[in-house]
Amino acid sequence: MALTGCGKDDDSTTAAPKTEAPKTEAATTEAATTEAATNGGDTSASSEATTEAPAASYEECTLTFDWWGGDSRHEATQAAVDAFMAKYPGIKVEVNFGAWSDWETAKAAEYLSGNNPDIQQTNFDWIGKYDADGTTYLDLNTVADVLDLSQYSADVLSKTVDSKGGLAGIPVSLTGRTFYWNKATFEQAGISTPTTLDELIAAGATFKEKLGDDYYPLVVGEYDRAILMTYYMQAKTGEPIINEEGKFTLTEDQVKEGLAWIKSLEDAHVIPTIAYILGEGADSMDKSQRFISGQYAGIFEWDSSPKKYITALGDNGSNLVVGNVFPELKSYTKVSLMFSISANSKHPHEAAMLLNYMLNDPEGIAIMKTERGIPESKIAYDTLKDAGKLDAVSAEAHEAVMNSAPLYWNPKFDDSSLKGGSAAYTTVFQQFSYGMDAGGSSYSLDDAAKELYNAFIAVAPAK
Repeated sequence: MALTGCGKDDDSTTAAPKTEAPKTEAATTEAATTEAATNGGDTSASSEATTEAPAASYEECTLTFDWWGGDSRHEATQAAVDAFMAKYPGIKVEVNFGAWSDWETAKAAEYLSGNNPDIQQTNFDWIGKYDADGTTYLDLNTVADVLDLSQYSADVLSKTVDSKGGLAGIPVSLTGRTFYWNKATFEQAGISTPTTLDELIAAGATFKEKLGDDYYPLVVGEYDRAILMTYYMQAKTGEPIINEEGKFTLTEDQVKEGLAWIKSLEDAHVIPTIAYILGEGADSMDKSQRFISGQYAGIFEWDSSPKKYITALGDNGSNLVVGNVFPELKSYTKVSLMFSISANSKHPHEAAMLLNYMLNDPEGIAIMKTERGIPESKIAYDTLKDAGKLDAVSAEAHEAVMNSAPLYWNPKFDDSSLKGGSAAYTTVFQQFSYGMDAGGSSYSLDDAAKELYNAFIAVAPAK
């Protein structure tokens, strides 16, 4: 994708026209940004200090911007871009968007050629993949006079720092997993939805006794089990399963302990076996008739994902309620996605204007809504909440995750050798649940622990 612009080229002698920008509440003074940093990222203080900044000039130019997603995200983002161009005459934004399938492959080629767009929706792990030396993405601190970073906590911003200490991307949203319960099924069993691990385990026997063998309080697939095991072991150790240095923090014996705990949930009729889950033939859990009928009474899902399950339940959608992250578990949150500016952009000021409009300007916020999750921008969250535009269940789930004091998440956890149809999480948890490997030989707890541990340390060396 070629970058085109009508601004000042390196060999030109005439500057592009300068235009005065309209005043906007989204702009923040340097003092407010400094105050936020002084307060440890507390946006409440900086928000009160923020006042309407003086009008700033901008250069007439053409920006390029791309993203992936579904139709509703495309429509909202295109509408925001159109509104931005109307608000700032002289800035043209050329967009490119599509589905996720093969998207990263195309972007990787652009990074190799140094031809990535001015503004780009990016994944958290792209910092390590494509910006390892800190030269691919612009340090957004350099455009903080335009992009209001004080709307984000210092902790959130620290997640997207590159190897040089620069801010490689603005985290649009964070996500983590919690439990969702079909309260109607629990009522049929005569018990409340669980709030502790002990209550969940006890529910397994109650379901079997009161409702029958086909009813389970929770269903978790292979990747779900990897995350649930991680939550369990992080509570045991008090540290991330892969730390910020990229080191795997569990021993092989601890991996064995985590796997044994997952197996104990099967044995206690808390979760069905993988064979039982796959035997239904559902493409995904929201398509499962066992889930839709209430036989699977609980799921362990992202805080941004309840809508599809509520929709699947149809008239019974209101039965799906948000649960807490059990005190015996220790969660993590990860950056759902980011926006980044190319370090090669000839118009970083104007690119930052577009980002600020979409993320921190009430006008842009109202258009973008929650197409990229519950926003981390304080003004975006408050604007949507006050307007009744936050999905209530997603917001409650997000709050449950954030209130659980989540730990750091390292993108190595989702390495392609670990996560995927034929990767370690799938093969290990399937074979361990079946009790045999693909060749039909016995597959023990020791076998599973050894294979999963080796898969982890191949990606993240042992601590």
